[in-house]
Amino acid sequence: MKNNIKYLAVLALGLFACEPEFDNPIDESGAYSSGSADLTTYVAVGNSLTAGFMDGTMFRSGQQNSFPNIMAEKFAFAGGGTFTQPSFDDDVNDSGGFLLAGNPLPGFETRLVIDASQGGPENLNVVPTAEVSSLQATAYNNMGVPGAKSFHLGAPGYGNIANLSTGAANPYYIRHATEPNATVIGDAVSLNPTFFSLWIGNNDILSFATSGGAGEDQTGNPNVLSYGFNDITDPGVFAFTYQGLIDALTANGAKGVVATLPDVTSIPYFTTVPYNPIPMDAQTAAFANNAYTTYNGGLQFALANGFITAAEAAQRTISFSAGQNAVVIVDEDLTNLTGSGIPNLRMTTADDLMVLPSSGFIGTLADPSNPASVNGVGVPLADNWVLTATEIQLVRNARTAYNNSIVAIAAANDLAVADMAVKLEELVSGLRTADGQIYTNNYFDGSSDAISTAVFSLDGVHPNSRGYAIVADEFIRVINEKYGANIPRVTAGYYPGVTVVPTN
Repeated sequence: MKNNIKYLAVLALGLFACEPEFDNPIDESGAYSSGSADLTTYVAVGNSLTAGFMDGTMFRSGQQNSFPNIMAEKFAFAGGGTFTQPSFDDDVNDSGGFLLAGNPLPGFETRLVIDASQGGPENLNVVPTAEVSSLQATAYNNMGVPGAKSFHLGAPGYGNIANLSTGAANPYYIRHATEPNATVIGDAVSLNPTFFSLWIGNNDILSFATSGGAGEDQTGNPNVLSYGFNDITDPGVFAFTYQGLIDALTANGAKGVVATLPDVTSIPYFTTVPYNPIPMDAQTAAFANNAYTTYNGGLQFALANGFITAAEAAQRTISFSAGQNAVVIVDEDLTNLTGSGIPNLRMTTADDLMVLPSSGFIGTLADPSNPASVNGVGVPLADNWVLTATEIQLVRNARTAYNNSIVAIAAANDLAVADMAVKLEELVSGLRTADGQIYTNNYFDGSSDAISTAVFSLDGVHPNSRGYAIVADEFIRVINEKYGANIPRVTAGYYPGVTVVPTN
């Protein structure tokens, strides 16, 4: 069966940027002020969202549009000082990706771009030049570390290159940790910040979600050393860790702004591929149904013997028809009938979320010589390709608990709170900014208008430069409100969107 899922339509080369219809007025008369905040030394702490990660990697020009760097440029009008970020000067191709001892580091590829000749996103076809082992040993104002979970920020050795092979270190932090056993939060507070931002916690649930729920929910388990990479962090661990981070950042009286966590299931990574992406005519549907005759008969046996309810039998029945069809998946949360020779299969529903990489997998052949081995039809999809309704609820439960802790701890320390959970929801329906432009969270629908107004990068998880501009503007809005400041706002249309290249 041909893979007919449309990932991204061919795009016109003219869609490089979308400029606002009028200039953003900047008052340089001295009317700007920091209010009760002191912006002299601003330090940003967080993960990839703070670092400026986009299009699947960190790259030199993209980093310049991290939301803290955008904020620092505006802070300069109100007494803000120098703002430094980890050096990517060795990223000479502006491509992102990493080398380790001169060889490409697996899992850290070059950035995604749109190849106009092909019509879809792909990694930039150049060799990375940034070397992990080129150690900078410097604490920077931007202490965002891509991939970091909350408890990583206080973990000694997270920047030790000797720990990289065991997964206990992070190549991004390795490059600038002040010494092998330094901690992210320790390096951050060594700069004696007078003002800070903290946005952490997304990765404590995101890796579980992007893996299709392949990890474990560790709620109730405080031992982070027992966690797998894709596990959900225990909310109690998160709250304890978050309190420690705030205590460290405010120890010298610094004020700051924190951010809540958005619903990760609302990002394009989970909303691009529909639950029913398989088109069939009546003849093809009949052929596919024939392969599940024995399986469906087994369900009736299980029902008759009381192993499952009628509702579950209906849920597990595989039935294709002419038109758009759901895919067949393995669901570990179904009643286990494998002892009776009946696998845990069902078809996806609107309550399930297909992960973005499934767009290039569903409809392909598991065995090129066997036309019946269509992935998602004759061959059920494994757990990593779909986030089920049960798994979605686990993610949302953890996120709610994390956000409750963030808001409560911020209130106890009299800090500003940027509600990014609400901001993302605005993007889902279309956010109108001060320049009159409406921005959305999804350009993957294939339309030219979508790509010129989208605020997510090509990895489907992280914002693009315009998205980070919107984030920066929201941070500044709440800072102005909380601290009586008058810091200039940010116009998203001045920042670039997705990168389109003629050919790759």
